[in-house]
Amino acid sequence: MKTYLVTGGAGFIGSNYIHYMFKKYNDEIRIINVDKLTYAGNLENLKDVEDRENYSFVKADICDADAINKIFEENDIDRVVHFAAESHVDRSIKNPDVFIKTNVLGTLVMLNAAKAAWEIGDNVYKEDKKFLHVSTDEVYGSLEKEGEYFYETTPYDPHSPYSASKASSDFLVKSYMDTYKFPANITNCSNNYGPYQFPEKLIPLIINNALQGKKLPVYGDGKNVRDWLYVEDHAKGIDMVQEQGRLFETYNIGGHNEKQNIEIINLIIDTLQEMLPDSDPRKKLVSKDLITYVEDRKGHDRRYAIAPDKIKAEIGWVPDTCFAEGIKLTIAWFFEHEEWMQRVTSGDYQKYYEEMYK
Repeated sequence: MKTYLVTGGAGFIGSNYIHYMFKKYNDEIRIINVDKLTYAGNLENLKDVEDRENYSFVKADICDADAINKIFEENDIDRVVHFAAESHVDRSIKNPDVFIKTNVLGTLVMLNAAKAAWEIGDNVYKEDKKFLHVSTDEVYGSLEKEGEYFYETTPYDPHSPYSASKASSDFLVKSYMDTYKFPANITNCSNNYGPYQFPEKLIPLIINNALQGKKLPVYGDGKNVRDWLYVEDHAKGIDMVQEQGRLFETYNIGGHNEKQNIEIINLIIDTLQEMLPDSDPRKKLVSKDLITYVEDRKGHDRRYAIAPDKIKAEIGWVPDTCFAEGIKLTIAWFFEHEEWMQRVTSGDYQKYYEEMYK
């Protein structure tokens, strides 16, 4: 039985990854979830797996070397999947210090702990140990020309404190692979969406606001382009890279779903009006009149687009979910989890940890 150490597993992508892995492997694996439980970490995301004998949760900060080393000392870790990161661009503009500490120092702590636990000689490691660092397409900067794409060979050009911190952590991982032959991979993904996403991000924010008849904020002219990836497709890609990818390689994971932000908002409104029954009073609240253009974000990248050619050719990964299907699945999930959204937006979700783990 392989033991996985998942950092940031109570967050959006991390919790979806844990769900995916238990659905695929069931009792064949063991998962240790390490999360500091900041504002975006919510143990309710994992309520249906918390009683599994092959799942455990540790509340710890990845910057706390003693806590992380203790986990490695007490467990024979086979896989590290490193999600834990501060991830919202707007927050990084206001408070870059936190992003540098968590995303850079935290990654260094994780690398050192795994290296110390796995190394059996000079640049020689225990068999079948792997570290996967989950990163973002934002490290590549902005694409200005139509038809251009981010490849694994695209030079890094981060434009926000967030993307700069992720670029720095990527380079740290790469330096460990090059210097110490540390058994790792890096994945850079496009914008994720789906269940359990914290409602500061575009898609859950628009869904939540539209259902309440609140304004739908749009940065600048709304024509910034992002490549969207359904979160379960991302989880599948991460698993395939860890098990089939070549060590020391970087793999881009993209959804081939390029859309302008204003397109996304209009599609969400149309889909909500389609999915809401006429008897639901919220249907009258959902309107394109709610769209409100606001001052553009500082350093706002114009376009991201990932070319997942390498992961498709080497590993056989392709996304299963087109955006039109994925947005319906996402909206349906939010319909079914209204209480989750209410607790998250009110801050009451933090009480769950206190009640469960007091």
